[in-house]
Amino acid sequence: MGHTHRSSASPPGGDADGSTVRPVQNAEARTEWQQAVADHPFWYHTMDLAPGVTTPGWFDLRPVVDKMPWPDLVGKRCLDIGTYDGYLAFEMEKRGAAEVHAIDIEDHDLWDWPPDARPSVVGRDVRTAGFRGPKKGDGFRLASKILDSKVQWHAVSIYDLNPELLGMFDVITIGTLLLHLRDPVGALEAVRSVCAGHLMSSEQIELWLSIAHRGRPIYRLNGSGQDCQWWLANARGHWQLLYSAGFEIEKQSKPYIVEFNVHPKPQRTPFHLVRRAVLRVLAGTANPGIFHRALLARPRV
Repeated sequence: MGHTHRSSASPPGGDADGSTVRPVQNAEARTEWQQAVADHPFWYHTMDLAPGVTTPGWFDLRPVVDKMPWPDLVGKRCLDIGTYDGYLAFEMEKRGAAEVHAIDIEDHDLWDWPPDARPSVVGRDVRTAGFRGPKKGDGFRLASKILDSKVQWHAVSIYDLNPELLGMFDVITIGTLLLHLRDPVGALEAVRSVCAGHLMSSEQIELWLSIAHRGRPIYRLNGSGQDCQWWLANARGHWQLLYSAGFEIEKQSKPYIVEFNVHPKPQRTPFHLVRRAVLRVLAGTANPGIFHRALLARPRV
C-alpha cells in the first residue's frame, strides 16, 4: 500500500550529522534529479532533497521546523496527515522515528470544497496550479526516491482514520489542514482514535482575531471560493478545536511565520505594511507568509 524507493545514485542512510539530504555521488545523478524536480508541475513544500537539489515549493517550513514543539520521536511509530509533498513526514524520519506513514487525498476533486468551488461548478481548469494537475502523491514519491526514504504513503482521508485501517501511532502531525476541513472537530476525533501518544498540530491562525480576542475561541467562517477554506481560527480557537475533540494540550509554540517561497506574494498596501510591523513584533520576522502556531497534545478521554 505504501511506497519504498531506493536510489542507485545515493547510499542508504543519512549524513553524519543526521540530515536526510543525501550526498550526490556524481554530476550526472545531480543533473537527473534537478531535471526531475523541475519537470514536476507543482510543489507545495520547499525541501532540500540532495546537495543542489531543492524543490521550488509554495511554502518553506525549513526556517520554522525547529520552532515546533516536537516530542521525542526516536523509535516511535508516526503518522503525518495531509502530507502533500511530505515535508513533515520526512522530518519525522530524520528525527529518528522507527516507522513513518503519510496520508493524503489523492484526487483533488475529493477535497472538502465549498459548494461554489466544486469541480461540477467551476471545472478543473480554472483552479490555481496546486489544485489541479498531477495526483497528490507524485511529488512525494519523487522526493522519497531522491531521499531514499522508507516513509509509506497512503491515499486515506483524515475522516476515515480508525485503528483497523492503519493501526495506532505514537506521534501524529497535522500541518495547516484544519482550516481546509468542513468538520475539523469530527476529523480530530478520528485522529484521536488512532493516537496512542502525542498529536502535534501546526495550524494557520488569524492574526487580528488572536489580538482582539486573546482569551476567547473565535472563528471566521469562509466556506466559499477556490482557497478551500472553512473555519479560520484565532490562537485560542485552534486550542479549543483540539480540546473539543478530546485532546489535552501540553505545549504550545510561540507564533511563527510559514514563509512563501514561489507562492504569489501579497500586494503591498498600507494594511499590508501595518500587518508586517505587527508580525515582526509577534513572530520575529516580517517576511511574507502565513501566521501559525503549533500545539502538542495528548488524548484526554
